[in-house]
Amino acid sequence: ATTYLIRPSSPFTSSSVHRYITRAAFLGPATAIWRSNTNNNPLDRCYNNSPLILSESSMNDEVAKAKEAATEQKKGDTDTNTHEDGAGPPTIFDKLLSGEWPSDIVYEDDQAFCFRDVSPQAPVHILVIPKKRQGLTQLSKATPEHKALLGHLLYVAQEIGSKECPDGFRIVINDGENGAQSVYHLHIHIMGGRSMKWPPG
Repeated sequence: ATTYLIRPSSPFTSSSVHRYITRAAFLGPATAIWRSNTNNNPLDRCYNNSPLILSESSMNDEVAKAKEAATEQKKGDTDTNTHEDGAGPPTIFDKLLSGEWPSDIVYEDDQAFCFRDVSPQAPVHILVIPKKRQGLTQLSKATPEHKALLGHLLYVAQEIGSKECPDGFRIVINDGENGAQSVYHLHIHIMGGRSMKWPPG
């Protein structure tokens, strides 16, 4: 089994613990472990007492999920269960945006919705998404009409990154099957809180 050692970025309630464990189960065979910490310093986000451990098998799981998502997205083009924008099926992000599923919201405005990733790949891992997908399932589907929205999302990402990771951060946008995109609703990853490696995987 893959073991995820998950450290919360804010004080946990029973519901948020459940959310993390549920997400770990969603990822496949896994064990989610939460270690409490008596140090309430918000800088404990840096995982100094409970490091995040992701095995090679869990990374392979992400690649497998991306391949599955790509297949589902292609099927969605002809499926009756399509998103209101007609660009493939609804995604997990629709449930977060509607409030049907809880999320650890960092920031939102009339265009952007930002929340902490429940499967963090770094001490700070935040997603920035457009509130209305408008056909923007992935970056390569952007049209001239999306220019202002894309600029706004990136600006919001840098503001959050600068605040959460003053020593630097990484911005990632996965696109398509080979880009390991697992959710077909454009999203920007903000990752930081540790020294990043290069080149990425």
